[in-house]
Amino acid sequence: MPEDIIERANQLFLAKRFAESITLYDQVLEKTPDNLNALNNKGYALSKLKQHQDAISCYDLALQKHPNEKTILTNKISSLRKLKSYDLALDHCNQILSEEPHNNIILYHKERILSSVGDYSGAIECCDVILSDYPQNAEVLFDKAVAQAKSNREFLSTLNQSIMSDQKMKIKAKTHSAFINNATQDFLRIVS
Repeated sequence: MPEDIIERANQLFLAKRFAESITLYDQVLEKTPDNLNALNNKGYALSKLKQHQDAISCYDLALQKHPNEKTILTNKISSLRKLKSYDLALDHCNQILSEEPHNNIILYHKERILSSVGDYSGAIECCDVILSDYPQNAEVLFDKAVAQAKSNREFLSTLNQSIMSDQKMKIKAKTHSAFINNATQDFLRIVS
């Protein structure tokens, strides 16, 4: 019963016993090599172990049979981003966004990729689309403030909104490199 094994593997995964869960996903894949759930979940467990290249191999196997499966593409984008394969990750983001321009999960990945490569204007645009759906998302507001600061734009209002949405953002702001050189009196007031 592959589904029973997958359920046990998922329980191990949730218990953060990733290597053990991979062993069970492999048992399923021995019997049903195209099992979409086992391939995706094994890939995700591998990514949790920071074995991103192996995770991508699982995702690629799954995508051979299911080329438009968004969950698998999303997980692949995440692993590509962590491997700093930004061009390929961005290609996958744009592929999905061409069909779903308000896919906020993909927009978030794209925003992170664009920030990593120094395209702060593009990152801000992604944040703005997400914020049109979730205007109080503290993480996205924080990322937007970072991109604004790194591109020498006014960021204090956005940072303040982020902190008002989640007080934990104060701690992040105090130590973030984007704000260290911008430690004005207004900044210090916001993060105190």
